[in-house]
Amino acid sequence: MKEYDISGAEAVTLALIAEGVDIVFGYPGGSNLPIYDSFFKHKEQINHVLVRHEQGAIHAAEGYAEVSGKVGVCMVTSGPGATNLITGIADAQLDSVPIVCITGQVGISNLGYDAFQETDVVGISMPVTKWNYQITKAEEISETLSKAFYIARSGRPGPVLIDITKNAQTEKLTQFEYEKCRKINSYHPKFRPIDEAVEEAAMLLNNATKPFMVVGHGVLLSGCKDEVATLSKTLDMPVASTLLGLSAIPCDNPLYAGMVGLHGNYAANKMTNECDVLLAVGMRFDDRVTSNVQKYARQAKIIHIEIDPSEINKLVSVSVPIVSDAKSALNKLIPLLQTSSHGQWLDIMRNYRKEEEEKVFARDLDSNTQVLRMGRVVKAISQKMPNGTITVTDVGQNQMAAARYFDYQSDDCLVTSGGLGTMGFALPAAIGAWYANKMLNQPIVCIMGDGGFQMTIEELGVIMQYKIPLKMILLNNNYLGMIRQLQDMYYDSRYYFGELQNPKFTKIVEAYDIPAKKISKQEELLPAIQEMLTTAGPYFLEVKVEKEDNIFPVVPSGAGVDEMILRKEDE
Repeated sequence: MKEYDISGAEAVTLALIAEGVDIVFGYPGGSNLPIYDSFFKHKEQINHVLVRHEQGAIHAAEGYAEVSGKVGVCMVTSGPGATNLITGIADAQLDSVPIVCITGQVGISNLGYDAFQETDVVGISMPVTKWNYQITKAEEISETLSKAFYIARSGRPGPVLIDITKNAQTEKLTQFEYEKCRKINSYHPKFRPIDEAVEEAAMLLNNATKPFMVVGHGVLLSGCKDEVATLSKTLDMPVASTLLGLSAIPCDNPLYAGMVGLHGNYAANKMTNECDVLLAVGMRFDDRVTSNVQKYARQAKIIHIEIDPSEINKLVSVSVPIVSDAKSALNKLIPLLQTSSHGQWLDIMRNYRKEEEEKVFARDLDSNTQVLRMGRVVKAISQKMPNGTITVTDVGQNQMAAARYFDYQSDDCLVTSGGLGTMGFALPAAIGAWYANKMLNQPIVCIMGDGGFQMTIEELGVIMQYKIPLKMILLNNNYLGMIRQLQDMYYDSRYYFGELQNPKFTKIVEAYDIPAKKISKQEELLPAIQEMLTTAGPYFLEVKVEKEDNIFPVVPSGAGVDEMILRKEDE
């Protein structure tokens, strides 16, 4: 072990460098300034992005992690700085995003005395972190951070929070050694698929007449897009995806049935409740996927491949549980499968897709109407963007339009908030995604609604300061659109506290030295998109969309996923 004369703060910086961290999203304060001072000495190795709000820091770290496949890192100070992370931490926990959050804390002598900007962030964050720990001595830094990165990225990924008291940052260390953590005795994140379970799954799939596969985020996390394609082709089996599983199979694949769930595609939801064997890969049967769980796939034998054993049989009882990462399980399963043909079953899928095209797509994508609908705008953007475009969405109607009408082709090309549904996610997450992706130079499109945009609008300052060439599309209907839709469907159209009196968004954006344009007519759409794409640097396009418009199809409250409403007149 080498002799050193360094502070605990510099030990934190050296640990980050040893982990390969090249960027930190954060906000300084009194309780983390020693670490910021140490960053100054290593600014050639670690880039720091100064966000405008701590929630922006963790969403940016999420976007970075989603696109890069690395652990995202954010750092904030104690008290309100730390508590402002909680929403993003919960978001990362539900969506299995590997994040290490470093929070400053008051000195150990002030702990427990309600000192200035003291909060028990370890206690507060415990329910929404994969692991958290408070460092009170400098000698704990190396081992603790090593564990933090290992836990965040291993098994089912998730957020870890490390709280570091100020005295631990200023104390001197004479010895420092950093080794990446390879295992923890009490923590077993890897599970090998049991041969008997895989064999039973293969038998069910080989004998199925209506097999159906639903893929989730776990497919993208484990990198088994090719295995999904091979398996579906071998069995001639239709495939659907969850929201976070979008891009696990290209949208133009003839076996793709669409997205499942509350606002999913008609074929995907109908086939869920008609298949005889349902293969669920890397997904957790979220309530937005199942709707009324008592009516979900009751006719089917269900095979569930899931890395987190706590998710098995939690919401849906399954016939064959396989606790494993998706890639390992599929690689064991594929050699046992027999080449099959399910032409009649695929004809059913195509008929359902045609029905949705006639009753939903034709309306949403109509370019001859006076009004602009969200689906039409998203489809037009998708058609103009090159393959590999990364789409970052906010939450609400804009998210569902982006999920339904953007043509996803490449791995990990959608970044969105799934389980928590966090409004304000898109803008900071898109900033993080750009930093992860800038070496590849793939375009990034950020799609937002007028409600979510105003929750983190201050992060425009980051785009201005760092000259981030982000293309932003605001779908503005002057409503909290999804709230208005729910009020329309279930509260006799009593639109109370959902209508927004919005500012002149383009003026605000232009104040940040970002080119901005507002359109409201069909004939303006394609030229505006072209202008956005050919303008160097960042660009903001506000599209005034139909004010009172619903996203269809939709599964009504209490209904089964196969009881979708395709259009308003069918309600």
